[in-house]
Amino acid sequence: MSKNFELKKGVVAEIREKLERAQSLVLVEYKGLNVEQATDLRNACRAAGVEYKVYKNNLVKRAAEGTQFESLANDLTGPNAFAFGYDDPVAPAKVMKEVGTKAKALQLKAGVVEGTYFDGNGIQEIANIPSKDVLIAKLLGSFNAPISNFAYMLSNIAEKKEQEA
Repeated sequence: MSKNFELKKGVVAEIREKLERAQSLVLVEYKGLNVEQATDLRNACRAAGVEYKVYKNNLVKRAAEGTQFESLANDLTGPNAFAFGYDDPVAPAKVMKEVGTKAKALQLKAGVVEGTYFDGNGIQEIANIPSKDVLIAKLLGSFNAPISNFAYMLSNIAEKKEQEA
């Protein structure tokens, strides 16, 4: 076997390992990004716990065979980069959308989030979903609101009784 074949086998194994750990994968076209934009993108990914990599499409196709990410095979054309989400499944979409608003060359092509395939528009919608922490805070706030309103009402009644006395 040639040395090149062995290198490719190693890269396919590396990608496969990432896919097995990932909850989501977002595919972006990065053609046209300048160095500053690429650096900002990598920094934003790092801060959000997203792994951003550029791989050859054929190697990703091979690695994705038999995984939840196999449905991306038809989108693997042209220059692509891949954003892997391990902890927060919507983080890659959010980061790519956020950076894409500043760097117009970055285009969301498709993605898989927790086993479900989304085209570019679907990934845009996924990016609009609030983060897990925000959703939990809203839920806790909605639990707290009736109690706060009840306490406010009781304090108003007590205040009114004091004024009457």
